[in-house]
Amino acid sequence: MSDLPLGMNDSTITDGTQALSLEIFGEPASKANSRRVVKIGSMSRVIKSHKALTYSEMFRRQAPKLVPLEGDVRVTMHIYYASRRPDLDESLILDLMQGVAYVNDRQVK
Repeated sequence: MSDLPLGMNDSTITDGTQALSLEIFGEPASKANSRRVVKIGSMSRVIKSHKALTYSEMFRRQAPKLVPLEGDVRVTMHIYYASRRPDLDESLILDLMQGVAYVNDRQVK
């Protein structure tokens, strides 16, 4: 945990290198295991699980309004789960960071 107040970040620009630090609370769902099939009329659709939808909403409420970084970026995450049971999967978080920390998750190298 950082010493920053909730919702604050310690983003900096030093020597032309941009750094952004965010702290988002909540337990992310595994994207690979977070899909479910539902029937809408006569059509079957694959949608995010309730846990993934809930985490996505929590993320959006906590994410600051920033100008997304352009160019290649490096992402370091510290993900904490309540138990050892969930599959470790950062892909949902990378998707949610699009438009917040960077323009597109393809920038992550």
